[in-house]
Amino acid sequence: MKKNDQGQKADRNRHMKDDPVFPLLVSMGVPMAISMLANSLYNIVDSYFVANFSGNAMTALSLVFPIQNVITAIGVGFGVGINSVIAQALGAQKQERADAAATQGVLLSAIHGLIINVVCILIMPAFLGLYTSDPVILRYGMQYSVVVFCFSVIVNLQMAYQKIFQAVGRMKMSMTAMLLGCGINILIDPLLIFGPGPLPRLGVIGAALGTGISQSISLAYYLINYHRLDFELTITKKHIKPDKEICGRLYSIGTAAALNTFLPSVLTGALNAILVSFSASYVFVLGVYYRLQNFLYMTASGFVQGMRPLAAYNYGAKEKSRVWKIFVCTIFVIGGIMAFGVLMCLFAAGPLMRLFSEDQEIIETGITAFRIMCIGFIPSAVSVAATGALEALGKGIPSLIISILRYAAVIIPAAYLMSRLCGAVGVWHAFWIAEIITAACAFVIFKRVFNKSMI
Repeated sequence: MKKNDQGQKADRNRHMKDDPVFPLLVSMGVPMAISMLANSLYNIVDSYFVANFSGNAMTALSLVFPIQNVITAIGVGFGVGINSVIAQALGAQKQERADAAATQGVLLSAIHGLIINVVCILIMPAFLGLYTSDPVILRYGMQYSVVVFCFSVIVNLQMAYQKIFQAVGRMKMSMTAMLLGCGINILIDPLLIFGPGPLPRLGVIGAALGTGISQSISLAYYLINYHRLDFELTITKKHIKPDKEICGRLYSIGTAAALNTFLPSVLTGALNAILVSFSASYVFVLGVYYRLQNFLYMTASGFVQGMRPLAAYNYGAKEKSRVWKIFVCTIFVIGGIMAFGVLMCLFAAGPLMRLFSEDQEIIETGITAFRIMCIGFIPSAVSVAATGALEALGKGIPSLIISILRYAAVIIPAAYLMSRLCGAVGVWHAFWIAEIITAACAFVIFKRVFNKSMI
């Protein structure tokens, strides 16, 4: 590539450094927030179709879910590493480094997919056998696993390209790819699962195929647009040889981000273990809470995805004051989302619970839980923004520390102690206590890392 071509490509992203922060954050964050909400809706609809096919099938997919969650965490986490390294390189006007990070990120993502494909299919019989001996559930679990894990390379590549497009600011294209995948999945799932008319009734295999096909179409969309456009990055054989320093950065950021993604599952398991000792109804309420609050935090996650390339680009360009403005602005945007969540929990907890249960005792328990736990929503904006900003700056370990505080080190001991003092309601109080403590720690951690990094 000629030097003047490199300069032209690098200049295309100057709006990340020059445009006003708040409108820029909104323009980058809103498409991603819409995408994340659509993905949340898809997960609910997909579960609905499978549950209507067979209760045993839904149980089987629930047993497979922890492994899928680990795979998603790996793909998303490594994608965050790709996003951060590319955006920082573009901000520093290092086009060659950005191209190399994109090329090696795509190659390594494909390798991850191959390893995941082989390992997961081999371990699934033993893994499912840990939880059930029911032959029907085991059969459904293996049918779904074998098919869905065969798409692991495609899934990992799709996540890699998603973060590459986001790194150069093409958020609307990333949104379109995600909406396209979700929409197609919702359309073809019932056709593949139930087989109306002349179509074969594939059951859980159809659900797995629907997921794989939709991911394949999303990847195809990215590839078509990459080749169709005069894209800001060049993925080429020239950079295919692994660069030790670039790969080290990809993995140092990506590993921490992957653990950040996986930690909420650890928290859910720990809280369920505490609550089940009181009553299964409390576990049910916690499950409903997570389904509903997921819409809030997925929206917030969309703005974090929009913020990452902005913060990384300006970090690479050594724009200290602008990085700080982006961080503070993100806190206020997420805080506004969380304030809406607080109002919903305070004034609409009853109707929300009635969507999932007609048992008045469970509904009353849920109302109490929602009104207590929502106290922590607004403080959590600091932790969510700080985690994403640190990932953007390439500071994976400080970001992971905040997530460990938020999802394990503070809330789990607090939940256990409060449950011993106050019963099950003590677990609800542990949420807001942990969020306030973690928010204070997150702000201090980010400020120290920021001041040290931006000298």
